[in-house]
Amino acid sequence: MSRVKGISAFFVFLFLIGAIVVSHRLAYAEICDRIVAMVEDDLVTLYELNKRIRQLTGMDPRELERKDRQKFLRTRQQVLDYLIDEKITQRKIKELGIEVTDKEVDEAIEKIKRDNHLTQEDLIGALKAQGMTYLEYRKKVKTDLERMQLINYEVKSKIIIKDKQVKNYYKEHQDQFKVKGSLRLAMIFLPSDSTASKMHIEKTVQTIYDKLYSGEDFATLAKQYSKGPGASAGGDIGEFDPNQLDPKIKKAIQDLEEGQVTQPIYRPNGVQIIKVVKRYKGSVRPFEEVREAIYDILYRQEVNKRYYAWIKDLRSKAYIKICF
Repeated sequence: MSRVKGISAFFVFLFLIGAIVVSHRLAYAEICDRIVAMVEDDLVTLYELNKRIRQLTGMDPRELERKDRQKFLRTRQQVLDYLIDEKITQRKIKELGIEVTDKEVDEAIEKIKRDNHLTQEDLIGALKAQGMTYLEYRKKVKTDLERMQLINYEVKSKIIIKDKQVKNYYKEHQDQFKVKGSLRLAMIFLPSDSTASKMHIEKTVQTIYDKLYSGEDFATLAKQYSKGPGASAGGDIGEFDPNQLDPKIKKAIQDLEEGQVTQPIYRPNGVQIIKVVKRYKGSVRPFEEVREAIYDILYRQEVNKRYYAWIKDLRSKAYIKICF
């Protein structure tokens, strides 16, 4: 009988331990994800809030709170306000049946790239510097397009951007339209991996320079001798920002004019001969070239201005409950 009682007590103990563990897990789950705001019948969760805080600050919310509680509280409120506005906007977009297709997003991004002289690689690089992925950027562009359609629907007066506003923006934001100076370079590369080949390479280098001095074409010699990138294209290796060049190359070409060639640049794995094909001077893009891009900037600013006035009014009429 005492043994039965002992077994019963043991199972009661296991049950209590299990209940404590489950209770702890539920409490943890509640802390990790719970409702922080109600917007009509939509919910804003703690998970959503923390995710946006991380995107905005690059820090975990708990880490941000430990470092600066006041900044954390301000940031949390700003992000929560944004999420509430987003819920109200998405609700209205759905109500009005506004839809933006993938094709429209593609076209908008291509226009942005054209207006700003960006390649796909340039755009992705710029986004990476801002801590944003390309997919997140596509989502943002889609949201912007939906917002424009929403404002066009809700705000009856047409947005008019005057030519004077466009010209004033151009004058006041010259840095935004600067084109950096760049260089187009060509290269002959001769690899070496042993003492014997180094002796041979010196002879080949001298032959190339003799032919260059006698007037032979660099591109022809590159196709004949180069074992490096761009050999089949006459040694063309592309356009470069002078400040991002390898220090040895930068020093070797700094005083060269277009069409001139460097002295041999010796590397552990071979020899480079660089030609300055073209020097592009830094300049400010002409007004006519950027007029449409400026118009789009000003138009978006006006859309945002009207959007926030509209959302403020809509928010004042909506049922919102903060659950902190």
